[in-house]
Amino acid sequence: MEITDLTPAERRVWQAFPLDEPVDFREGAEEDPAAGASWGPERTIRAEVLRSLLLTAPTQEGAAAGLNLHGARITGTLRLKYAVIDQPVRLRSCHFEAEPDLYAARMRALVLTDSVLPGLEASNLDLEVYFRLSCCRVTGQLKLSGARIGGGIFLNDAVIGTPGASLRGDESQPTSLLLNHTTVGTDIRAKRLTVHGRFLLNGTTVTGRVLLDGGSFSNPGGSAIHAETLSVGTDLSAKDIRAEGRVDLKGARIPGQLDLHRAVLSNPGGQALRISSADVGELWLRDAEPVKGIVNLRRSQFDVLHAPPAAWPERVRLDGLTYRTLAPHRPPEERLPLLERDDTGYLPYAYEQLAAAYRTAGDEAAARTVQLAKLRRHRHTLPRFARLWGHLQDATVGYGFRPMRAAGWLAALLLVGSLAFAVRTPPPLKPGEAPEFNPAFYTLDLLLPIIGFGQEAAFAPRGWQQWLSYLLIVTGWTLATTIAAGITRSLSRQ
Repeated sequence: MEITDLTPAERRVWQAFPLDEPVDFREGAEEDPAAGASWGPERTIRAEVLRSLLLTAPTQEGAAAGLNLHGARITGTLRLKYAVIDQPVRLRSCHFEAEPDLYAARMRALVLTDSVLPGLEASNLDLEVYFRLSCCRVTGQLKLSGARIGGGIFLNDAVIGTPGASLRGDESQPTSLLLNHTTVGTDIRAKRLTVHGRFLLNGTTVTGRVLLDGGSFSNPGGSAIHAETLSVGTDLSAKDIRAEGRVDLKGARIPGQLDLHRAVLSNPGGQALRISSADVGELWLRDAEPVKGIVNLRRSQFDVLHAPPAAWPERVRLDGLTYRTLAPHRPPEERLPLLERDDTGYLPYAYEQLAAAYRTAGDEAAARTVQLAKLRRHRHTLPRFARLWGHLQDATVGYGFRPMRAAGWLAALLLVGSLAFAVRTPPPLKPGEAPEFNPAFYTLDLLLPIIGFGQEAAFAPRGWQQWLSYLLIVTGWTLATTIAAGITRSLSRQ
């Protein structure tokens, strides 16, 4: 393209390119590029001019070239598909009338900060340094699937998609932001990002962090954030986010923190948060609002699970969930109701995991309470006769986790027997040979099936005392059996 074919605005850009000098068409710092369709020819640049400029790359010896443009209206489609561009491209506060096509292009750096675009095709883009779209407004789809970014991706304060719009693809699952199978050399910084439609991060690898703090993600009835098998080098921070739709992190690998501090997650009737088959260092739901929808943590592993009881919804899926530390420390009475909300029903492993977390915290009493709750829950799954035996073990010794109950029962029966036999001494079997009668030790002889004090064999109660002795013998045997069963069960868990 000859310089004589250019408009004055285009000639200005062409002449500034070899020296990487900025060209600023803005009339004020507060100017809104959303109104760019009304900008006149004095700040209009044809996309074909930019394409020719970048591909022919006029340079000046001793200077580094670059495109540095502010506040322009760009007409036509900027077609750079498969192009190799060695200069940085910075198009700030610009208004694009058509969706740029950067499919599989190779570039050094791309900056579209504060610009307005109907969409962006940048799948398989290869960027040496970084991609900046902070404060951008993209009314259609932003596609970066399969891209390779040497530095970071910046999406702070960007708005992607249009509320209520149906985009290409599955009408029930509109996709606005596609970052699936993308490789990022440092961070994805997307604080206060707004996405209307699905945000795809499936199979993406981020060497550093993913920052989504303060973001808003809306796709009612579908996936708001779909990040299966996402791999993050350190942390995924999503403090203060609002997600209407499913947040899906199935199979994610996050060695640091997955921080959902003060998050608002809502997907009534479906899964609001799925972190199944994932490996996460720490999951934080501190100060989060109660989740509206199902939380699915099946088969996942966490070093720390920081989730107050109030954050959990009415339905959960915890089969195979493993964690080492549970915070904040709360009494088991506040944690146990969660285990009863599992869709699967009774899960023995969930109780064992909770008890192990209390033992890790050094709270043995809480661990025993959880074990007792597990046996009581298990009792409801047994046949009727087995439930009766369970009720007896529970009432007498708390399945071995309440050993002081046995002492209480023995003391009560000893008191009743001692008083009853003190009122009237049973006659001796062999007068003159029997030892002196002692009502307390006589009762102990009846209650304890192994230990003998020589009283039971020497005296023969009659009438109601005989029936009382039978009752004490049967009760003693039953109590001794349940104590032995409970202690055996307790020792087998140590």
